Amino acid sequence: MLQSDLIEFLEAHGMAIPPELTEGRVTDVMVVVDDDASYLSALVKTVEKSDLDVEVVEATNGMDGLLEIGRTQPVLIVLDYAMPDLNAYQVVERLLKPGRSLDAEVVVVTGGMRLDDEERLRRIGVQTIISKADGIDAVIEAMRLALRRRKAA
Repeated sequence: MLQSDLIEFLEAHGMAIPPELTEGRVTDVMVVVDDDASYLSALVKTVEKSDLDVEVVEATNGMDGLLEIGRTQPVLIVLDYAMPDLNAYQVVERLLKPGRSLDAEVVVVTGGMRLDDEERLRRIGVQTIISKADGIDAVIEAMRLALRRRKAA
């Protein structure tokens, strides 16, 4: 069994990976924030089965998302636009407060938003806004493109 096969097996079964297996292996982190538990679960499972080589950290609301973003320093942040505590704009706005920098790509996933809300997101640097109605495969492709942009920068 190859080392990569063992790591994949351990990850797939939620088991701890011994540090000696991961030395020299750097996995990028992505934080996914969505208050819809079934959508979040489906998205995370799809990411884990995809060719995106990222560790996924989940959060179910904006405040928890901010905490996870601060803790993990992700390369990609995927935010549901409408959440009960903080919407995507408010999360990104807090990440950009004076003294803080945003060193991650942001993808906003939405069930629908007003045009002025979309314009506000773009003004603060969000490049990718995608509709949930386009399907999870379209969201995965948006993530893939965002990760490519990040690596090219």
